[in-house]
Order: sequence, then structure tokens, then C-alpha cells
Amino acid sequence: MSSNNVEEKVNHASNSKGISLPMTRVKLIMKSSPDVSSINQEALLLTTKATELFVQHLALSSFNNGSGKDQTLLYSDLANTVEEKETFQFLTDILPKKILVRDYLKLLEENPIEEADN
Repeated sequence: MSSNNVEEKVNHASNSKGISLPMTRVKLIMKSSPDVSSINQEALLLTTKATELFVQHLALSSFNNGSGKDQTLLYSDLANTVEEKETFQFLTDILPKKILVRDYLKLLEENPIEEADN
């Protein structure tokens, strides 16, 4: 499957009027904010569609920047895209690069964390 073929499928999906994310879940997430008391149906629809388009954009960017193994999108592809592209850097805490425990322990030895005074 070529990159253009994937982009065509994404464009077709984003141009369709249907929404594949469950709106009830999006509404539940929106209502979890203490600042939200009620949600207009139009606002819910637009937020759901915008979320879908954002996820598609992230996935397509990650796929194009990815390792290309077996035409599969991997977690590491997502994490690398988030780290490398400025537009996605707000997701670094959500999609961190995975490191091995031994590498993490080496980092701790090199840069010891000072304990806060109690």
C-alpha cells in the first residue's frame, strides 16, 4: 500500500459526513470538566469531528515518518512523531518514548534526583 493510497483513504474518510468516534464517549469526556454544565448538540458534533480529524492527522504523520515495517503503525512511530514535530509536542507526556529499565537506571545514576525536603 503506497503512501498516496493511504492519504486518499484518509481524505475520503475525513470528507464523509459520518463520524466513527462514539459521541457519547466524547460527551462524557467533555462533561468531566468542572467548567462544563451543558453541551450543545452542535458543539458535540463539531468537537467529535475535530477529534477524529486530529487523530487521523497524527496517525498519517506518524505513518509517513514511521519505520515502514509491514505497513503497520507502531507506538514508536507515534512517539517519534510527537517528539520530532513541533505541532505535536504538547503530547509528549501522553506518548513518551519507551525506554528500557536498564537505560532508565543509567539515567538516574548520571542525573540523581534530589529528594524534596519534608
